[in-house]
Amino acid sequence: MAALMWYYQNFSVEAWIYLALHGSYGLLWLMKDRLFPDRQWEQPCGVPYAFLVFSFLLLYWVGPFLLIANGWNTPLPVLAGAVALNIIGVFLHFGSDAQKYFTLQQKSGLITSGFFQRNRNTNYLGEMFIYGGFALTVFHWIPFAILAFIWLGLFLPNMLKKDKSLSRYPEFNDYKKRSGLFLPRWS
Repeated sequence: MAALMWYYQNFSVEAWIYLALHGSYGLLWLMKDRLFPDRQWEQPCGVPYAFLVFSFLLLYWVGPFLLIANGWNTPLPVLAGAVALNIIGVFLHFGSDAQKYFTLQQKSGLITSGFFQRNRNTNYLGEMFIYGGFALTVFHWIPFAILAFIWLGLFLPNMLKKDKSLSRYPEFNDYKKRSGLFLPRWS
């Protein structure tokens, strides 16, 4: 982000906010990876798969490139909403990942309390809020289209796969009735 800002000489409020949001998220993610790593990211993979993941993750850089290279203005209320959405997303994502990590260290099984009491995929919801905040900061349709592609093509299948895996627990059907796949169920 800083290199893009320097190259395009764009030091707008939007650029600085995006840099702060994405930069702090990256630093927090590195700390999270040291304190409570996700087993999914710990699996060894071959070069072709690593290249595929890297290429896929490059899509996340379309938004900041559009923002910095084009230098448009995002309305201040939208920026405020983007920051709030991002902060809530970081809380949900990292809080639920921490709960899952430390709970499973004590005992294996279905986690149905705390962050997971009403939502089976609070960590995905948090990530969607984080990247939704990034897209709002850019305030262009292309980042939202990329996010829809990622969410429908990657997140949704992963959530359904997780549900299938969790269905092996006898209490899963009751848990599924009182929790949402993506959004919290409050009934």
